[in-house]
Amino acid sequence: MKLQDLIGLAVYEVEEGNAIGKIVDILLDSNWNITGIELESKSFFGGHVKFVAWEDIVAYGEDAVMIRSKESIDKIDADHIPCTFLLGKNKLKDLKVLTTTGTILGRISDVYFDQKLGNTIGALEISDGLVTDLIEGRKWLPCSDEMSIGENALMVPAMSEERLQKAINIVNG
Repeated sequence: MKLQDLIGLAVYEVEEGNAIGKIVDILLDSNWNITGIELESKSFFGGHVKFVAWEDIVAYGEDAVMIRSKESIDKIDADHIPCTFLLGKNKLKDLKVLTTTGTILGRISDVYFDQKLGNTIGALEISDGLVTDLIEGRKWLPCSDEMSIGENALMVPAMSEERLQKAINIVNG
């Protein structure tokens, strides 16, 4: 499943069946784990965001995300969020992917996680620009411990370009 598919989904609580809101972003840590979801908020002041920890998510699918109860909703200081997918100062979307040898592989367009494996990010979808995407398709790169999220780029090992080529061949047959 792609993180982009979670953005905009309705959130319901299972105890009462009440609609809670919609997902506006996904929170991640530096170890490639999803830590929670950010909910839409009416407040534009204060620097806090409404979030639900991943452990409080009971189920998720194509149409909705189910949380335990209203008590699962918490507030966190936006400055204390290590990484997000779509918004914020440390977002993954559109971040450059750069090898340690100085080669730009493209920009992150989406992030994949396996629903069976829980909250661990498995791979990155990388765009090399609209024209290249149309001609060759987007590429994906499996995540590894050697990757590090920086302020201006995602640093990946030198061998990542070869892993990217292998991934393309597997996807395209």
